[in-house]
Amino acid sequence: MSHKSFASSADLADKEQTLEILDDGVYALTAEGDPNVGAIEGEDFLVCFEALATPVAAREWLARLREHTGKPVRYLVLSHYHAVRTLGASAFDADVVVAHENTKALIAERGKEDWASEFARMPRLAKSPESVPGLTWPTLTFSDRLTIDLGGERGELVLQYCGRGHTEGDIVAWLPRRKILFAGDLVEAQAALYTGDAFHRDWSTSTLDNVRAFGAEVLIGGRGAVTHGRDGVDAAIDQTRTFLDVMLREVSAVFDAGGTLKEAFERTHAALSPRYGRWPIFEHCLPFDVSRAWDELAGIERPVIWTAKRDREVWDQLA
Repeated sequence: MSHKSFASSADLADKEQTLEILDDGVYALTAEGDPNVGAIEGEDFLVCFEALATPVAAREWLARLREHTGKPVRYLVLSHYHAVRTLGASAFDADVVVAHENTKALIAERGKEDWASEFARMPRLAKSPESVPGLTWPTLTFSDRLTIDLGGERGELVLQYCGRGHTEGDIVAWLPRRKILFAGDLVEAQAALYTGDAFHRDWSTSTLDNVRAFGAEVLIGGRGAVTHGRDGVDAAIDQTRTFLDVMLREVSAVFDAGGTLKEAFERTHAALSPRYGRWPIFEHCLPFDVSRAWDELAGIERPVIWTAKRDREVWDQLA
């Protein structure tokens, strides 16, 4: 059994939140590696991006947002299905909850298991968990692209599927006039990647190529600070790609040589830790990341559902 504290269960200190106004009516809230959220003002409504883990956590974010705008939330956009991004949805009282069609299917298939898994891995994020009324269900889904007219002279918000990556249903939100991209967990800036439900080969190649093709000048990743400037955005995408490439290379080397999952974990940890080891959630994520990469190399196409029991088994084996 591992002697390390399970996942992020011992990470209980509050993180400092920073609300950044990126442009007129465009907001991002970051929190030292905790999940990021955002909001975009339409002419007479708001689009919120991500919902946080519980309604109590979401209301704290909305209280900060209300210092700048009192517009009602018409759209709540969920970048993917993970519980710490979705279960605060009821606090927004949104007219429409938007997600990719695969995200809705994943909630139906594994939403309850993911809820138990993520709240046990990251109890600090699950603030007042009793406030969650149940699973969050999207009311509007799409397959490739959806456009929201923001009204007046505000232009449009484009919701785009870029391919399989962090999950099989991730979407991004793009403001073409302002070149601002909310990338969800497809890109992380100075925060480690969680890839336990990922499609590593798609993500590291065509999906990140599609994200880069937007030509964003401001990028809000799933975790970490907001990235400004084209060079900074490209660097954030490159660091995400490098993390995936190194992990695939190291896990593949052990897999192809007939080694063990434990050996693959140790080799990957040694290769990644000099660059990524001090970034938030690195030690938490890597056992689950390597386990999924190993499965993918073994021909298991879709990620195996994470349960609280399976989480502990993998952690005790690798961490």
